[in-house]
Amino acid sequence: MVFSLVLLVAFVLVYPTLGSYLQSRAEVEQLRQDRDAARAENEDLEAELRRWDDDAYVIAQARERLSFVMPGETAFRVVDPQVVPDTPVAPDGPATSPVDGSTQPWYATVWESVQVAGALDVDGEPPADPAVPADDPATDPATDPALPAVEPTVPTG
Repeated sequence: MVFSLVLLVAFVLVYPTLGSYLQSRAEVEQLRQDRDAARAENEDLEAELRRWDDDAYVIAQARERLSFVMPGETAFRVVDPQVVPDTPVAPDGPATSPVDGSTQPWYATVWESVQVAGALDVDGEPPADPAVPADDPATDPATDPALPAVEPTVPTG
C-alpha cells in the first residue's frame, strides 16, 4: 500500500515534466526539419544565382523568356493552327492578328494593358464625361430613357 502511494506521488510529480519534455523534443525535431528545408532551398537559390554568372545561361534565358535573337539571326514564330483561331484575310494584304492578342509578342500585350490601365479612373472605371455632372440624376443615361446609351470606349493606340 505504501509502495503504491509512493508510485502515485512519483507519477503525479514526474508526469507534467515528462509531458513538457516530450513536447519540447517534438518541437525541436520540427525546427530541425524546417532548418534543413530552409538550407536546401537556400542552396538551390544560390545555385540559380550562380547560373546567372554564365553568359551562355543569360543568352539562353533571353532567347527563351524574351524572344531575343542575336544580331544577324532571323526570328521565326511558329503558330500552331489548332491553338490560334483563323483570321480573315484582308483584301488589301496579309491576315490581321486576332483581337485577343494570342499571336502578339509579350511586349505588345504589356503595352496594351498599360494603355487600358491609363484610360481607367482610380476606381477601375472609365473616366466620367466632364460635360455631364455626376450628381445630376436627370442626365444619368441609366435613369433617363430619353438619353442614348453610350458604351465606354478604350483607346487602342
